[in-house]
Amino acid sequence: MLSIDYLSAFIIGLLGSGHCIGMCGGITTMLTSAISPQQQGCDKFKLVGAYNVGRIFSYSLIGAIVGFSSSIAIKNIGVPLGFFRLFAAVFLILLGLYLGQWLMWLSKVEKIGKFLWRYLSPLSKKFIPINNAKQALALGAIWGWLPCGLVYSTLTWSLASGSALSGALIMTSFGLGTLPALLSLSLGSFGIKSLLTNTKFKKIMALMIITYGIYSLMFAYQQLF
Repeated sequence: MLSIDYLSAFIIGLLGSGHCIGMCGGITTMLTSAISPQQQGCDKFKLVGAYNVGRIFSYSLIGAIVGFSSSIAIKNIGVPLGFFRLFAAVFLILLGLYLGQWLMWLSKVEKIGKFLWRYLSPLSKKFIPINNAKQALALGAIWGWLPCGLVYSTLTWSLASGSALSGALIMTSFGLGTLPALLSLSLGSFGIKSLLTNTKFKKIMALMIITYGIYSLMFAYQQLF
């Protein structure tokens, strides 16, 4: 089942990456614009790669923390794993509704993360302008904590994994799923950006996520009852 969770997390990242363009598109553009015309090519790939490694590392770290927390709850409190899976399925449906802009409840969840981001945001300014891969890596690691409904929804799957390692791997898979959109934007492939931000395409992707969420909800219900 966990291997399916990794694949699902990757697909969620892939389908929801149009949202990532809106959230992280500005920083990826800034990464490439910080490079002089004489330094394009290899240096451009280094900066973009380092930024995304840092971003995905933070996703994995958060996933590990959440997965470890759920393992403690399962072992010490006796919370059924199926309960966490039910919770994750509900969040997945809410994510689809959010991405399709039919129900914006997840925007309220994002406000919770803004408290932490209030302290991290000033720290990110220390690495701007970006002159080397270390700065890009650090900035990506900080940016991975940006309040985002897409990230929070996927984190519920880490919660349902029941272990720190599985939780980390789920979020790593999610981060890898977001890569095509952000890399294409960073490297100037605006055709993919146009597709991912197209209203009809986003709604189709949102419906696919909702469908998978309903399937997951039924599976979790069977586990519990």
